[in-house]
Amino acid sequence: MKPHLIIKLKTGIDAIDAPYWVDFIDNRSMAVDRFQRDIDKLMQNNQLRFWVTKEYKPKQQRSVDPVTNGWSKEEVESGLNRIYRIILQEDKNLPPALVEQIRLIPVVEKAQPGIIGISELPDAALSFSQASNLDRSAKQIFLEEAQLYSKGHPAVKIAVLDTGVDLSHPEIRHSLLPGMDFVDILDGADRFIGDFVGEDSEPDDEVGHGSHVTGILCAKGIKMPMGVVPECKVIPVRVLGAMNNQGKKVGAGLIDNISAGIKWAVDQGADIINMSLGVKHTGGGLPHKEVIEYAIRKGVTVVAASGNDGSNDRYYPGALNNVIAVGAVDYDDKITGFSTYGNHISLVAPGFQVYSAGLGHGYSFASGTSQASPFVAGAIALLKSYALKRSRKLTDAQLKHILKMTADRNFPGFKDIRYGYGKINLMDAIKFMDYKFFNN
Repeated sequence: MKPHLIIKLKTGIDAIDAPYWVDFIDNRSMAVDRFQRDIDKLMQNNQLRFWVTKEYKPKQQRSVDPVTNGWSKEEVESGLNRIYRIILQEDKNLPPALVEQIRLIPVVEKAQPGIIGISELPDAALSFSQASNLDRSAKQIFLEEAQLYSKGHPAVKIAVLDTGVDLSHPEIRHSLLPGMDFVDILDGADRFIGDFVGEDSEPDDEVGHGSHVTGILCAKGIKMPMGVVPECKVIPVRVLGAMNNQGKKVGAGLIDNISAGIKWAVDQGADIINMSLGVKHTGGGLPHKEVIEYAIRKGVTVVAASGNDGSNDRYYPGALNNVIAVGAVDYDDKITGFSTYGNHISLVAPGFQVYSAGLGHGYSFASGTSQASPFVAGAIALLKSYALKRSRKLTDAQLKHILKMTADRNFPGFKDIRYGYGKINLMDAIKFMDYKFFNN
């Protein structure tokens, strides 16, 4: 993807007839090189030629309603129909002054350059000295007891937005649905490793992070503890490639392409989205805000890692409203030193030396809020699955209420800036759900 600019027009401005950016990559004959008069003039003054594309694609492609033009009520309410990706035709830098000038144009609600977001990836390591602790994390959340009630339901779909998945790993291949790869980097490509060009339908993992996360969710339990919901389905969405950042391998991807992955996952019917990643706010609008609002409006529960810098800070999407931000605890249920904290933290879960699937059909231990997040996403999937077994459907708000009310607290008060509402307790959540919803 060449350098680009994201522009959101204000409500009431006529839509521009332009192709979806993914479709445009595959078919340049769809090119549109005119946008809005004042913006066009500024771009021309800076000798920047460009193409106009839509940032998002309506779920329904055809509509007889000329007003909505195929966009759903939830898409319009989230403003997705008003967001465009302006792609430069040459590899030139967007002058910061130009971006500021575009922001001042009356029809523009938001303008920001395309930015590569970096997400620190916990180091995974093989270990044989901790064999006795393989199922320690599961015991901390009373998973074995809860799985007597449910091990998941194939109708419940969890989208894993990450570095991809080892698609043939024996622990997780049974759970996988068709996925997508949204990693497409040209600007800054010299720092990337492996596959970083070309959006496609093969979300193979080259890092191991996404495979580790997916194993926590749905592993069969062949050579590792069984995942939280082995009978649920997983939609793998690759949004992070591998990048060399000062000698360390990190996950990185265009923030806008991560947002595209969120929209795609929602439109594929995901019930839950797990994002064991996070980027800092760099100005020009909160990362992923509109598309997360769309997911919530569609009833999707979004779970994200809080971050691994051990400070009082905010990483997105975890810090957005209505997203469950997850911190990590150690084997003694104490908050880990690396777990990012703040008032936005919702829950905590095991995130210390968790054993799960790795690359090349392998296994490894890893620590991080990245590992804690899928325990919470899996807990939500288990509750939804158990409700389906009882012929009920629980809303996003109901699921959050159940986990909040049944979390284990080792701190005074109802909520804490490090622990949120506490550590998830799946058995208590099942009991509370039985009492609250099934005994009437």
